[in-house]
Amino acid sequence: MAPVSLASSPAENVAWFAARTRSRHEKTVASQVQHGGIEAFLPTAPRWSRWKDRKKCIDWPLFPGYCFVHAAPEVLSKVRKCTGVVSIVSNVGLPAAIPDHEIEGVRRLVASHLPGDPCPLIQEGSLVEVTSGPLRGVIGRLVRKGTQARLIIAVGALGQGISIGVDAADVKPY
Repeated sequence: MAPVSLASSPAENVAWFAARTRSRHEKTVASQVQHGGIEAFLPTAPRWSRWKDRKKCIDWPLFPGYCFVHAAPEVLSKVRKCTGVVSIVSNVGLPAAIPDHEIEGVRRLVASHLPGDPCPLIQEGSLVEVTSGPLRGVIGRLVRKGTQARLIIAVGALGQGISIGVDAADVKPY
């Protein structure tokens, strides 16, 4: 497939958007977008991957299934045509712009080489389901006690609950 020209319009209209990609196509999308003349940002972190015969350190996307694109909204239709792009993240049918400060925060984290793991953004007090470990499948309410995330498993009829520490990466919204 021939590369699509993605040249953007005036800088005052340019914002960050997230392109949803096919599984494991993040690098392909970032490369195509950059080749088309648009800034792409694919934050990655090193992670050890193990196969039967060897181990290798690979750069894995911090946001699997997404690539950030800095473009004008009218150029996004061309970004959608890149191989591996499923859609542009939208809100109420319009492409959802990502604030510059959020992208800058991710850039600074990547540049710092501090360890960071992807985790869902879950509001305190939300119902969540545990996705791994011995409590897998348990549903409870996420709360914070000091700096630690806690899961409250409630027995409503008794008006009681049990609180246990959880890793925020091990829960998803219910």
